[in-house]
Amino acid sequence: MSTHPIADKGEAITVVEPLIPEEASKHRAHLNDLAVDLASLSSGLRASLPEAVRAPLANLVRSMNCYYSNLIEGHNTHPIDIERALHQDFSADIEKRNLQLEAVAHIEVQRWIDAGGLTDHPLAPDMLREIHRRFCENLPPELLVVRKPDGSEAPIVPGTFRTDFVQIGAHVAPSPGAVSRLLAHMRKMYGAQGRSGAILATACAHHRLVWVHPFVDLNGRVSRMVAHAMLRDSVGSEGLWSASRGLARREAEYKQRLMAADEPRHGGADGRGNLSEQRLAEFASFFLETCIDQVRFMETLMQPQRLRERIMTWCKAEIAAGTLSKGADVVMREALMAGMVERGALPELLGVGDRQARKVTAELVAAGALKADTQRAPLHLSFPARLASDWMPGLFPDG
Repeated sequence: MSTHPIADKGEAITVVEPLIPEEASKHRAHLNDLAVDLASLSSGLRASLPEAVRAPLANLVRSMNCYYSNLIEGHNTHPIDIERALHQDFSADIEKRNLQLEAVAHIEVQRWIDAGGLTDHPLAPDMLREIHRRFCENLPPELLVVRKPDGSEAPIVPGTFRTDFVQIGAHVAPSPGAVSRLLAHMRKMYGAQGRSGAILATACAHHRLVWVHPFVDLNGRVSRMVAHAMLRDSVGSEGLWSASRGLARREAEYKQRLMAADEPRHGGADGRGNLSEQRLAEFASFFLETCIDQVRFMETLMQPQRLRERIMTWCKAEIAAGTLSKGADVVMREALMAGMVERGALPELLGVGDRQARKVTAELVAAGALKADTQRAPLHLSFPARLASDWMPGLFPDG
């Protein structure tokens, strides 16, 4: 390990300000309205979905977050391939296998976040390091190196802030010695906001975290995981919709607005910090509008009656094709209505013997439509990626 002191240009914590447009800012009223809209819509979506649907949907959205967040970085691993990897079914192609392993690593970190793994604010330096460490520890060695502009390679050290200077496009990130104090300042300020301020802080912090660029690599993925964690806290998203999906669908604008928010203050009318308040407000507006769009998309997709109709249409088509046995539609209807199906109730429900009832449920489990913790446990609804095009069209790209 190097004994050289980490280079520190002595930047004041104010170099990362403004962290959020002030209440008196001309931009704040519009941003507050967007924050209220997002909170209301997210709460409405959550309330409209029964618990039996929320839990399996959140599992699917983890894969969706992973797919779109990695896609933004140029890593395209289709959700069906991600699902295979979660079941230890990996490609023989080394490059594809590595991307599958990356996807599994991403999902494991998000599952840890969703289970309450963070013990402090997501922006706390220790939490950022832990997110990065957990992500890296499951990556294949080939993905734990970063290529420098001069063509040389540097290792990505899990859970460690960078020790070198770095430039991303035109942006020269703060000196490595400044990283910890800037992050501590961000955690303090963003953690002290009120309800609508916390929602707006999620959007603003997403840019400022990328601007500080705390790690040698994986900053984009980590920053989107942090945004996911902050949205769980600020709007109670419960992982039922994906900000990353919206950002990936507007990738060019997303990256352009991130770069624009790097700009220094444009004179006396542009806030009071080192960086441009106007550009930060524009990025925050874009981020919140993107989130609102994604909640509305999921709201349309998950309307109970329409969802039920799509699933039953799929089920009847599979019965007609001989893939599922007669009675599978009855079992699925029961799962959709009650959220779970007791195995012992199936023979009477279907009017068949135990053996035929087991055959029907085994086929539905094999198709991914139902799942159970054990062979005797109740059957619960599942939302597998491979059925998404039939059940929830538009969620993923076809293929």
